[in-house]
Amino acid sequence: MTHHQCRFCQHPLQHTFVNLGGSPISNDFLKWDRLDKPEQFYPLHTYVCDRCLLVQLPEVASREQIFGDGDYAYFSSYSDSWLQHCEQYTKLMVARFGFDRSSQVIEIASNDGYLLQYFQHQNIPVLGIEPATNVAAVAEAKGIPTVTKFFGIQTATELLALNKQADLLLGNNVLAHVPDLNDFVAGMKLLLKPDGIITIEFPHLLQLITQNQFDTIYHEHFSYFSFLTVERVFAAHGLTLFDVEELPTHGGSLRIYGKHSENTKLENSDSVTELKAKEVVAGLDRIDTYLDFTKQVESIKRQLLSFLIQAKFEGKSVVGYGAPAKGNTLLNYCGVRTDFIDYTVDRSPHKQGLFLPGTHIPIHSPDRIAETKPDYILILPWNLRSEIVEQMAHIRAWEGKFVVPIPQLEIL
Repeated sequence: MTHHQCRFCQHPLQHTFVNLGGSPISNDFLKWDRLDKPEQFYPLHTYVCDRCLLVQLPEVASREQIFGDGDYAYFSSYSDSWLQHCEQYTKLMVARFGFDRSSQVIEIASNDGYLLQYFQHQNIPVLGIEPATNVAAVAEAKGIPTVTKFFGIQTATELLALNKQADLLLGNNVLAHVPDLNDFVAGMKLLLKPDGIITIEFPHLLQLITQNQFDTIYHEHFSYFSFLTVERVFAAHGLTLFDVEELPTHGGSLRIYGKHSENTKLENSDSVTELKAKEVVAGLDRIDTYLDFTKQVESIKRQLLSFLIQAKFEGKSVVGYGAPAKGNTLLNYCGVRTDFIDYTVDRSPHKQGLFLPGTHIPIHSPDRIAETKPDYILILPWNLRSEIVEQMAHIRAWEGKFVVPIPQLEIL
């Protein structure tokens, strides 16, 4: 039994979804002078609520510890495929809902302005809300007005007082990141104009379970949603989900479309009924499905460790590609350090020269791979595998191979 309660329905949490042991905050990269100091590890133990079936991580690290101290290391603008995704989204919204100069687009967790810039190119008024000060500063420098605050009822009320309300209120990969889910969704209800549209994107729990994506569990991600559960959360706050799209981003995401439940102008799409039926077929409406997940996770750990041990017995060298949060969950859970992986590389200059939390694996620029010619490259952001295999094709010159750990260990 735990003393934790469900963050949506307050029911006591008594069922483990998966327990990944202790792990440091996954974006808390280390400078070399911190390597010989003690490091804080937090439990990475997810539960499933047997009443509303929300999969969740209790708030063991505060959101201020994770996002708010001015050196949050995730800048959205360093992934090409993600920027293309955002530009297409902007075109789709303008075409479908007719947003123009008289509209107000507000993005929650607007990061460095990676998405709002595309609305701005079309002269549509934008406003970003972004709690990490260093990231918000980059957006402001691009000319994207940004409020540096966490979002919830209080921030929504302050914006209303300034006559700010949204025709389009959007949030990408933020719904999972909020510890107080009810406060966040209630804030959206307040900030939305009567005929306004909400779109929210988040990783789909169905994909997490069927594709063994346990490494997308980390302390920044407080909640893991099925459509069945997220629909209940929004309905409880007077918001109706009238459409949904399944997207390939982040290993499989949903984009949900919300409106005020009082708004009868927008028809409900068939996609809503179809996706709910698909989730029921997959067993997402039954607690037993969630309780079987641990066995899948343990199997991936054994596969990865068997491969690494064998490679080392054969005298082969292994390096990583990427320094994403998911890689830190995988490596810490599997107990993989520099005894197995010499270093990893990342395109983001913000991460180069730092060390991965917990495992202390050094992060270099991708150029390092051509210098050391490793036998194997373990792709940590497996959702970008085709992009990376293409970018690093030159490793074939010395017969280097790629290794992907999820959904099953695969050597390319």
